[in-house]
Amino acid sequence: MTSAYSQFIHRQVHLQQSNPEIRIHYVEAKPTGTQKGTILLIHGFPESSYQFRHVMNPLSSAGYRTIAPDYRGAGYSSRPLTGYSKKILATDLHELLTKHLDITDPIHIIGHDIGGMIAHAYAVQFPSDVASLIWGECPLPGTTIYDEFKHTSALWHFDFHSVPDLPELLVSGHEKQYLKHFYDRLAQNPSAFTEEDLEFYATLYSAPGAMRAGFNVYRTFEEDKVDNQRWLKEKGKVKVRAMILGGEGTLDALRSEDMAKQVNEQVVAGVVQNAGHWIAEEQPEIFTRKVLEFIEQ
Repeated sequence: MTSAYSQFIHRQVHLQQSNPEIRIHYVEAKPTGTQKGTILLIHGFPESSYQFRHVMNPLSSAGYRTIAPDYRGAGYSSRPLTGYSKKILATDLHELLTKHLDITDPIHIIGHDIGGMIAHAYAVQFPSDVASLIWGECPLPGTTIYDEFKHTSALWHFDFHSVPDLPELLVSGHEKQYLKHFYDRLAQNPSAFTEEDLEFYATLYSAPGAMRAGFNVYRTFEEDKVDNQRWLKEKGKVKVRAMILGGEGTLDALRSEDMAKQVNEQVVAGVVQNAGHWIAEEQPEIFTRKVLEFIEQ
């Protein structure tokens, strides 16, 4: 664990004590001076709240209480066997903030990769609790881009992760090499991931049940598709002010804005220059600037 991550406040909250235990770990950076609001950072796969280690201090220094949880099954949070639809993962985080951290004002949500899918589910289910929404770097289940690309070679891992049991068997003992494949392949700046970073992520995902929980997040994509299409039919597009944010060199850069317009009523596109998929780690200063410019409009 780097000093940049260990300096934050680390806490764990039990949403449920047993049958199964639902325990959520989160890190927090308090704002300096007058608090302007709360930012919720939602990580993706194969990462954890550690993903935001370079941006939490700048965001909190700008006046925002900044909270980054490890969603169910990831990081230091518990790894129950079930409950990995984005509807449930979003509900977990809403309960964490409203019932345990006593946050009552609308928040700014930023979701990356799987976290973008969770951020969408949060905004759909709890729109009055969301001030703004930033999400991206994911083909959202239920959109046309998801259906077009889910079985392509670029997203080969969607199918692999969905196979029961076999991925766990094949990846076991090779977690570091498996994770590094994604960091290297999807980055414009692979050096953003140091050996210390790789070891930290590999340690997290080598823990009992960690890869199984990570794969389960993918195994619920078709359930997520049904939820997202049902919400769109029943509620219409998300009305919260939104930005789709991605890296300049990402695989779906040309299609992400079109995808976002399928589910967001008010959406603009943001680009993190000189970055691939891992925007908060490859270009943290540009990421922070884009976030603050949007939420402070």
